[in-house]
Amino acid sequence: MQATPTDRRTLTTAALALIAVTAIWGSTFSMSKDLLTRMSVTDFLGLRFLGAATVILAVRPGLVRRMDRRCLDLGIRLGLCYAVAQLLQFVGLQRTAATVSAFVVSMYVVFTPFLSAALLRTPIDRRALIASVTAGVGVAFMSLRGWALGPGELITLLAAALYAVHIVAMSRWTTPATAFPLTFVQLLTMGVVFTLIASVDGVTFPHGRDWVVFSYLTVVAAAVALLVQTWAQAHLGSSQAAVLMVLEPVWAAFFGFAVFGEALGVRTAMGGALVLIAMLVVISRPTGPPVEPQPVHP
Repeated sequence: MQATPTDRRTLTTAALALIAVTAIWGSTFSMSKDLLTRMSVTDFLGLRFLGAATVILAVRPGLVRRMDRRCLDLGIRLGLCYAVAQLLQFVGLQRTAATVSAFVVSMYVVFTPFLSAALLRTPIDRRALIASVTAGVGVAFMSLRGWALGPGELITLLAAALYAVHIVAMSRWTTPATAFPLTFVQLLTMGVVFTLIASVDGVTFPHGRDWVVFSYLTVVAAAVALLVQTWAQAHLGSSQAAVLMVLEPVWAAFFGFAVFGEALGVRTAMGGALVLIAMLVVISRPTGPPVEPQPVHP
């Protein structure tokens, strides 16, 4: 499954779609934080991803019959990579400050161009690299209020590296035609992993009004968001996708300010501006993933 060349209009649409996904992610911070006071992390993630997989299957019930073995294998690998990254992120968060954790995990934006060059043996796009570093500096302005390198930061750094691997693999091997089956297999894999972990001490379901929030986090922020991300990354290069995805904390700050009345400090505003500049660099000249040359037959 190899990505195909994409025209400029489709590239721009994919970039805007990925920005919309980050807006959805950014809207979930306060809701998730509140819900997790009544559910454990593994209960929440397991039920959420299993529910999201069910939504995708309900929309495309025939995807299982049409799925080939390579798509199944890639989806499982991507799902496991993302699940392990999430586990490491939450373990690291328990051992470090939330602001430092937010910065460290966002370092996937800097790791991605180097991993892409190393794993896929492709030249580094200087424009994308500049955008990645600019976005990384922006996140540092928004998040860091001091620094101390310890076990929590190192664990979170490993999570960031795995997120970068996931981004590189998605941009390299997904295609528009495999968006639905790959999304379904990833969600199902993550749901099974987290539910198995949660089942050790029993799984707690949402109650009462929590179902409304849980439904939004499952249907929109998981099923729809991952489906759109998978489709968009079939068209975009991994480095550019990473820059757009790091808009998530910018949206979180925006929603916190506009909806919940949270203070928007100077450092947050400066960091957000740098991330937006990086986004504009990507949007101004979006590029697709590298494509392996096809053999020419006489």
